[in-house]
Amino acid sequence: MQLKKLSLQNYRNYDEVFFETGHMVNIIVGPNAQGKTNLLEAIFVLALTKSHRTHQDKELIQWNAPNTLLHGEVDKKYGSCQLDLTISQQGKKAKINGLEQRKLSNFIGSLNVVMFAPEDLEIVKGSPSVRRRFLDMEIGQVHPAYLYDLSQYQKILVQRNNYLKQLFTTRDTKAALLEVWNEQLAQFGIKIIKKRQSFIKKLQMWAEKIHSGITGGNEQIEIQYACSFDQAAVQDESVLFDQFMIKLSHVKEQELRRGVSLIGPHRDDLLFFINGKEVQTFGSQGQQRTTALSLKLAEIELIREEVGEYPILLLDDVLSELDRSRQTQLIETFQNKVQTFITTTGIESIDLSKLEDASVIHVQNGRLT
Repeated sequence: MQLKKLSLQNYRNYDEVFFETGHMVNIIVGPNAQGKTNLLEAIFVLALTKSHRTHQDKELIQWNAPNTLLHGEVDKKYGSCQLDLTISQQGKKAKINGLEQRKLSNFIGSLNVVMFAPEDLEIVKGSPSVRRRFLDMEIGQVHPAYLYDLSQYQKILVQRNNYLKQLFTTRDTKAALLEVWNEQLAQFGIKIIKKRQSFIKKLQMWAEKIHSGITGGNEQIEIQYACSFDQAAVQDESVLFDQFMIKLSHVKEQELRRGVSLIGPHRDDLLFFINGKEVQTFGSQGQQRTTALSLKLAEIELIREEVGEYPILLLDDVLSELDRSRQTQLIETFQNKVQTFITTTGIESIDLSKLEDASVIHVQNGRLT
């Protein structure tokens, strides 16, 4: 998979920009606050229809502009396609080869990307919500139907929480409608749990090999899905549904007292272990960084396995953060097989002797040369 052309209008600090991206490695160079990260973010947004940096779509639109337009031409294994995404205050419109997509989930997956940025260390040492977001965005790329189930689950969760708050306020203990919300929450909740379990199992397989390679066989990584109820390892959906419902009945009194949903994938977490010790709590900064790197490299291979071709790799100012051995490992992983976009403030921070088929793009105040 290759992004051949990219054009933007009214995107953050870019009035209008167009560039062709035929090389396998594209190095984007410039001082801070000139728009390097914005360029990578735009590719990410074109792939996933949302940013990795903000939840507010309006922040992507240039000041005083009515909307922002993103256009990309992508070469894939079975042909090429043109992607158009318009983001305005009213919402988003997405087109594939000129045809408007009724649902954004039909658009997502047309372009697959893996982003690696300094803040990705938060996947390892940050809050559970960061790890859930990581899971949701990566699974959604390769299984767009997951995004529908997640959206339905979140709508039900909001309505259930509103009902619990109402019961909490009125001190009504009958909770007649709660069983209905419970069934709907469990119905979509188990679909999310099952898909996450499957994804983590595959991620573990790839991360294990990669992490062992990076650490010279001295460290073994393990990834675990921490479910908010005990029987998460159960494979049968009907059994999982029953377990979910039983757990909801166990916490019913707590939920009524607190007015909030306490069980479900919105409370789940991802745990990382190195040689049996939890990385979040006991890992050194080097181990946390290597864990994040292993995850991203594993993601590349997992997407290739799922969709049949490599995604595009976006490296936002991370090569300078890595020592030479980790930098070499990363470069050798993407060299000649993964189209890569790299941002850096200075080209001297990159081991250029390792790169082939590379172009250099200079960014100055939202302009490219």
